[in-house]
Amino acid sequence: MLATPISQQMAVGIDIGGTNTVFGIVDHRGEISYRGAISTKKHANIKDYLDELHEAILPALNQFGIDKLIKGIGIGAPNGNYYTGKIEYAPNLPWKGEIPLADLIQEKFGLPAALTNDANAAAVGEMTYGAAKGMKDFIMITLGTGVGSGIVINGELVYGHDGFAGELGHTIIIPGGRKHWSTGAHGSLETYTSATGVTLTAIELLNKYKDKPSILRNYDEDEIDSRLIYDCAIQGDELAKETYAFTGEILGRALANFVMFSSPEAIILFGGLCKAGSLIFQPAKKTMEENLLPIFQNKVQIIPSELKESDAAILGASALVWELK
Repeated sequence: MLATPISQQMAVGIDIGGTNTVFGIVDHRGEISYRGAISTKKHANIKDYLDELHEAILPALNQFGIDKLIKGIGIGAPNGNYYTGKIEYAPNLPWKGEIPLADLIQEKFGLPAALTNDANAAAVGEMTYGAAKGMKDFIMITLGTGVGSGIVINGELVYGHDGFAGELGHTIIIPGGRKHWSTGAHGSLETYTSATGVTLTAIELLNKYKDKPSILRNYDEDEIDSRLIYDCAIQGDELAKETYAFTGEILGRALANFVMFSSPEAIILFGGLCKAGSLIFQPAKKTMEENLLPIFQNKVQIIPSELKESDAAILGASALVWELK
């Protein structure tokens, strides 16, 4: 029997979030032929969760030919360890402790499976299908509810000795600064450049400059979020624009450190905050260059992801499959 041509092979990508799990079947070009979703938080028991996931995906697997075209399953999840295939003590998932998810998925579906954390999956997806295609050295930063990252050096994702390298969002960028709501650390990048961090900055500026007019003053503090701040900024609201300028400066300072660590060809930004465009990119680039040694200056691009936000999680997870032996 002739082997299936590699161009016809498909991969299953599964992204496990705290609320929902999304999945899709993806080809080598990054085209998603089938997609679906189930609830993550509905099942406190991992076996029940896997039963529903299998039931949801099986019709598509049969349609494409599980024994011929499907090469394997890639999974992105919080605290996913590529080395062990386990989700390890993820605080926002219903299953506690260490869950050997890659083994459980492989046993359930009868297909090879690989697992990594969601930010690393995004980096692999960008390298396979997006803006980093052809790059051997880059850093992926995800700016969303939190700040995640994936570091690629010489074409290889950096996992470290234990599988958890690349938590740049938790590096301390302002010693003694803002307290993180979850870790308790003071001054980490995530506390300033996540969606939550942007919201906290806007509220701090509203309280600091009480005489400064702003559309944001028409809202209670608990109504203010990053989307509202963006809407106000594009209407010309000075305080909202200052919020983004400050956020970009903090991000740029951190990016300078990251550049001098790994000398990447590019830094790729992904996530909801990137929709602010030049409001974030310009101050980030300016501050990064100002804080770099001359040998690093004007060498590193800061560019937006080329993956659709709605597809990125599935694409990133599916890209793990092409690395399976």
